[in-house]
Amino acid sequence: MPFTTQMIERGASHSFIAEAKPPTVTMPRIKALTTGSIPGFIDVIMNLNSPALLEDNLIWQAKAAGKRIIFYGDDTWVRLFPKQFVEYDGTTSFFVSDYTEVDNNVTRHLDHVLKREDWDLLILHYLGLDHIGHLSGPNSPLVGPKLSEMDNVIKKIHTSLFSKEEGEMALPPLLVVCGDHGMSETGSHGGSSEGEVQTPLLLFSSAFDRKSGSQKPPEPVQQTDLAVTLALGLGLPISRNSVGKLLMPVVQQKTMREQLRYLHLNGFQLSRLLQENVPAYEKDPGFEQFKMAEKSHGNWIKLYLEGNTSETLINLGKKVLKQYLEALKILSSSLSKQVAQYDMYSMIVGTVIVLEVLLLLLLSTPKALSSRAQLEIPLSPLCSLLFYLLCLMLCAVHVVVCTSTESLCYFCSISWLTAIGVIMLVSGLLCVILSAVEKEFVNSNQPAKNPAASTSSWSELDVLILAGTIGHVSSLGASSFIEEEHQTWYFLINTLCLALCQEICRHYFLAKECDLQLLSAAKPSSGEVKGASSHHRSDVDLFQDDLKMGKITSIENRSGSEKWMALLTPWVILICCRLLRSLNQTGVQWAHRPDFGHWLTRGIIEARFVYVFVLGIIFTGTKDLLKSQVLSVDPKTKLIGLWEIYSGLVLLAALLLRPHNLPVLVFCLLFQAMMTKFVWKPLEFDAAQVTIMHYWFGQAFFFFQGNSNSIASVDVSAGFVGLDNYVEIPAIFLTGFATYSGPLLWAIHLLCYLSSEVHRNPAAMGHGCFCYALLRSIPVAVYIILVTGLRYHLFIWSVFSPKLLYEGVYVFITAGVCTFFTAMDQNHLRKVQD
Repeated sequence: MPFTTQMIERGASHSFIAEAKPPTVTMPRIKALTTGSIPGFIDVIMNLNSPALLEDNLIWQAKAAGKRIIFYGDDTWVRLFPKQFVEYDGTTSFFVSDYTEVDNNVTRHLDHVLKREDWDLLILHYLGLDHIGHLSGPNSPLVGPKLSEMDNVIKKIHTSLFSKEEGEMALPPLLVVCGDHGMSETGSHGGSSEGEVQTPLLLFSSAFDRKSGSQKPPEPVQQTDLAVTLALGLGLPISRNSVGKLLMPVVQQKTMREQLRYLHLNGFQLSRLLQENVPAYEKDPGFEQFKMAEKSHGNWIKLYLEGNTSETLINLGKKVLKQYLEALKILSSSLSKQVAQYDMYSMIVGTVIVLEVLLLLLLSTPKALSSRAQLEIPLSPLCSLLFYLLCLMLCAVHVVVCTSTESLCYFCSISWLTAIGVIMLVSGLLCVILSAVEKEFVNSNQPAKNPAASTSSWSELDVLILAGTIGHVSSLGASSFIEEEHQTWYFLINTLCLALCQEICRHYFLAKECDLQLLSAAKPSSGEVKGASSHHRSDVDLFQDDLKMGKITSIENRSGSEKWMALLTPWVILICCRLLRSLNQTGVQWAHRPDFGHWLTRGIIEARFVYVFVLGIIFTGTKDLLKSQVLSVDPKTKLIGLWEIYSGLVLLAALLLRPHNLPVLVFCLLFQAMMTKFVWKPLEFDAAQVTIMHYWFGQAFFFFQGNSNSIASVDVSAGFVGLDNYVEIPAIFLTGFATYSGPLLWAIHLLCYLSSEVHRNPAAMGHGCFCYALLRSIPVAVYIILVTGLRYHLFIWSVFSPKLLYEGVYVFITAGVCTFFTAMDQNHLRKVQD
């Protein structure tokens, strides 16, 4: 950008590096630029369909002062500020495949509007550079020409504004060039990496002193500082919730009196905002410093009005200036930490519901994992007196809270019908839990009807799975573990592979050596049998069961090559996992490092052909599933239908994933085929163990494809494959599927596998569905409690909140998967019909 660089070095300008607070997505950043406040993290979701901005902002104040505002560019501005522009032309910001027309649609208005005199503010929001980043990253060859294009746009505006300045304009014009957010090493944004939060901020005006000599490096400032600086420069009131401070270099050419007046206005607004948000505001160091500066300012004004022009006045003015700047710095910092308002009442209600569901799942574990796979939810407690008393009590609590609190509460703002529905849900779940606890307590005092059914034998693999689950849940309390969560899952699946290797060795190679010993030990005396505990099963008992089931014979009959392939499977997976780890560097600490994906490099018509094939395959599979559910046909029909749907989703994933990520999909299919043929089926793992392994591998593949717990890793471009325009529903669905393709493909493969195992274990699908729901409920419930407790943590917005967003979306996906499981469970359907 040669022209812009030249103007910065020799022109009348000021340059800064403005820090944008996460989430670094467009809509929250526009709010920060126009209000000077720090938006909430929920604005990440609102970014998809921005509502009108109801908070006091610069655009409102300018319109109220009679300023005529024209806007061209990202239509997010049009949705945020409806009816505020005298003329506008918005372009869709989400269609990232277009990086040409979105900018041409803005530039085409320039020649005409720059010749006109009927506007006061002109806002242009270009999108092309952002879209290039989403498509091919910051090192794309498309970046250079686009920056050159933007440089020419700045040159055109600068030349037009400053060429007609002399004698034609009452005030000198101001040109502001800024970014709403930066760009990560992968070309995306939304997180808190240095590249995403650092944005350029350039101001050009003939009112500034022209630069000469060596140039100082750009000064770091906050993005929220621009709103207060523009408001004071335009003679407008500072936005009510602004936490920004005046950019002093911009007004340094003003007289001391004007500079102090600007600083006092800024300090007064910040101190008032502090009073509204902090009860003990008088003890705040910034407030105390401001009062001290205000008092010194009064003394300076007295000297000034007396006509004193001595050095005393100058020195006192410098002292007051320094005091104000220190006060503004402390006040802005304090407010940036304190203005976050938490809707604790709504948070507590949501947490209670999540914990009740988790507790109900835990209480139902014995029955749900029994041979009949029954998840009994008794409805009789819903007709009890306790249920109605709880509803009345919670309604009373709701009325008291909503009438006593002055802050805006989401749960209090919803309709009473919806609120009562939530209260009934909370009461009903609590009654069901109490009923389940009562039954469990009563049953524990009665002798078990089937002692064998209540016994449990924990293998080493079971202990590993339990330890891994507890370890992962425990790690969610640390920001570093959340940022680098992929390392946890990589460690777990590597350890799992080693444990499986041990199981395979024991199953195939150690069984022969101990056959004779076990056979001799399998003949105990009658006295030993009578004295044996009914709650303990030894290895001899297990071996006798194996003899009855023919497992020993099946091991003997297996070919030598198949045994060695089974032993080789965990090691092949380990080597492939190491390659997959190098394919996409993810997380935060090492995301900038080069990976294999950088060395590997879609058309609309071709993509639409793939969509047609995918829909056809899924339609055929769905037809077979419906036929198997409605008509009494061959059970294989349902299995064929499931595999057809799975194949269609694999083909869709192959289309949506970036080309360099196709090896991830290939290894996913390879792992599933090898584990099925050489590990799960031969070793006859139960449904719970297979489900947990699928879940672990699904989590690992989520990170293998380059995802992380940062919003910046979401590949938005996947939502526009095969589309020539922005269509909201398909774009959201395709982006979501591409992001969670790893866990989804492993979940659907689990369903296919368990369907093929129904002949051996009729309750397999019920066990799998329950375990999958439980595996998701435990970390979500624990994480919600942790986030609530850490809501004032330093990294709450940059680390913990993005993770919570991912967890929330994953919960909805899990609900859909479990619903599909239940629909396909013939055993469950027969029980319902009976």
